[in-house]
Amino acid sequence: MPMIRLTAPAGALTEQGRQSIQRDLAAVLLRWEGAPDTAFFRAQAWSYLTELPEDAQTTAEDDAPRFLVEVTVPQGALSERRKAGLVEEATKAVLAAAGLGLDDALRVWVLVHEQPEGTWGAGGSVIRYADLMALAKGQRTDA
Repeated sequence: MPMIRLTAPAGALTEQGRQSIQRDLAAVLLRWEGAPDTAFFRAQAWSYLTELPEDAQTTAEDDAPRFLVEVTVPQGALSERRKAGLVEEATKAVLAAAGLGLDDALRVWVLVHEQPEGTWGAGGSVIRYADLMALAKGQRTDA
């Protein structure tokens, strides 16, 4: 049950990048989380794009656009290796969507928020990580 949000200045993404980035980031997150590629899990990977108004983002140095990717997953869903892969691939996806190269990678920050067990609810119930794992095991297409 992951969620991913990209915050970017309005106009910082290419038109094609703006059209594809939410699904691209959701796919990246599901892949690194190890979720099965099923309609159910794709529908649970919520992806948001928040575009900031002009002059709403700057640094002490310059006004070049910066990008913030926030990922929320159940605690324990991502190993250190999976977090590293997620951060690398999400950064590349954002850079591509903005028409930027790897030399601009420091303009993308990725924050991984792990939701503690018992603090994530959906459908009127608390969702437990073990329940998600059991559901994923039952829906795997590669098993």
